[in-house]
Amino acid sequence: MKFTASQIAGILEGDIIGDPDVEVSNLAKIEEGAEGDLTFLANPKYKPYIYTTRASITIVNKDFEAESDLFTTLIKVEDAYKSFSKLLEYYNQVKMNKTGIEQPSFISDSASYGENIYLGAFSYIGENVRIGNNCKIYPNAYIGDNVSIGDNVVVFAGAKIYSETVIGHHCIIHGGVIIGADGFGFAPEENGTYSKVPQTGNVILEDYVDVGAGTTIDRATLGSTIIRKGVKLDNQIQIAHNVEIGENTVIAAQTGIAGSTKIGKNCIIGGQVGIVGHITIGNRVKVQAQSGIGRNIEDDEVLQGSPAISYGDFNKSYVHFKNLPKLVQTIHQLDKKRNDNE
Repeated sequence: MKFTASQIAGILEGDIIGDPDVEVSNLAKIEEGAEGDLTFLANPKYKPYIYTTRASITIVNKDFEAESDLFTTLIKVEDAYKSFSKLLEYYNQVKMNKTGIEQPSFISDSASYGENIYLGAFSYIGENVRIGNNCKIYPNAYIGDNVSIGDNVVVFAGAKIYSETVIGHHCIIHGGVIIGADGFGFAPEENGTYSKVPQTGNVILEDYVDVGAGTTIDRATLGSTIIRKGVKLDNQIQIAHNVEIGENTVIAAQTGIAGSTKIGKNCIIGGQVGIVGHITIGNRVKVQAQSGIGRNIEDDEVLQGSPAISYGDFNKSYVHFKNLPKLVQTIHQLDKKRNDNE
């Protein structure tokens, strides 16, 4: 797929300095750019590379002025980083602009779908499923009975969406995701065995939710596990039954959230964080990677450690943690000196 400098400038509303007809078909880092590549310069740290890059087109800020000759055609824009991101989004839309129903695939007679749908081969669409307009369901995806999917949703290959799940508009579900599996509910018996507690609820994803590859979101025991509008989930996250995650919260990979915990809006949770069940985490909370959360958290707290404590207290304590061997040795020396003087 090729684009000319004129086409790109039109998309970005930019100004061309150089050849308007030069073509690109690949994206590259500015330091690695070759003929036929498109790149960008946003960070001043990389400015020297613009004089050596062989990329055919480079997106730059409008205030950039070349100090020597360039091999590359420039497209000047208000914000090079944002414009490059916009171009990536446009490129993805063009690349993923598949439509039609591939065979073999299965669609239940009671299912319905909107306009401009793409359904990849070997996909399964269950009974009473409702799929909106402009949705892309990639090969080997499974959509269970009574699932509702809004407009402009992408479900990548191999994702599994169990029955009764509700997905809003503009969501992205990556490969290997499982939404709506049973929550981990078992009741202990007197003889030491466990009996399964039926998980009769569902999962609700509101609009603009992204779910990374391999992430699992369990259905509720009763009611719903709810992922609110704008939440972004990284790869390999476990979200247990009846959890609720507030709007625009971001969670990094390998985090585990136990059942019935409520997380507020605009939180940022690092990788490999463990969160116990039946607690409430407030709004705008920041949790550093590998922390363990075992208590209710107020709004705006910043936490680190396991069990997690205030981020400031953790940093102060860490100074002592790393000096513990020296501190122990000093104590032993003082103790020996005291004993010698007795």
